[in-house]
Amino acid sequence: MRLALGISYRGQAYQGWQSQVGGQTVQDRLEAALASFTTEPVRTLCAGRTDAGVHALNQVVHIDTDIERASMSWVRGTNRFLPPDIAVQWCQPVRADFHARNSALGRRYAYVLRESVVRPAIEAGNVGWSFRPLDGAAMEAASKLLLGTHDFSAFRSAECQARSPVKTLRAVSISRRGAYWRFDFEADAFLHHMVRNLMGCLLAVGSGARDAAWLAGVIASRERRLCAPTFAADGLYFVGPYYDPDHEIPERNAALDWLP
Repeated sequence: MRLALGISYRGQAYQGWQSQVGGQTVQDRLEAALASFTTEPVRTLCAGRTDAGVHALNQVVHIDTDIERASMSWVRGTNRFLPPDIAVQWCQPVRADFHARNSALGRRYAYVLRESVVRPAIEAGNVGWSFRPLDGAAMEAASKLLLGTHDFSAFRSAECQARSPVKTLRAVSISRRGAYWRFDFEADAFLHHMVRNLMGCLLAVGSGARDAAWLAGVIASRERRLCAPTFAADGLYFVGPYYDPDHEIPERNAALDWLP
């Protein structure tokens, strides 16, 4: 039997999603909790690997198991063995051909940023920070240059393992509430550090350090050295993947209502 689970986590304490020897990753903690609940080894496969410090609202994983339990039993039983900053939000049986990564039609990320002359305190680790005033109209204009299918080599890290740097960025939206900006990105897939590098460029334009013509040149160059520095992971959230409705995978959970 194949099951899909929705996971939310705060990434600040972890070295990203993917399992590592030290065991301080979200995948390591989740698989240990599943093993404690089922009393047998359980391997997970996720929709999108997140970096160290990056959070997730509706990460989707699938597992294969012979154990039959009610869906809510999987949720509550696994959560019993998880730390407070990781939680299974939902569980449901899926078809054998469902694949958390390969079946995804697209993925969404959000970045939350505080614009303030002083650094965050209460929300430290959960938001990015700019002490410079930002021009929303300039960032909106620059974001339109990113839309569509491009070679995003200028925005990928040296460690990126993607087979191709060509991705389709389907939507970028920018909104503000008080001191907080929210940037939403939707694409077929993302490269390693791609959103954080896009954020660095958008903020360079928003702060007046660069203009939209510079960003167009960065895209065309395909050269990482011409891109802005990689921005902090603190405010980055993997909102989650989305699938063909036939799979009946939830695209929302309570965690999504937490962001401004």
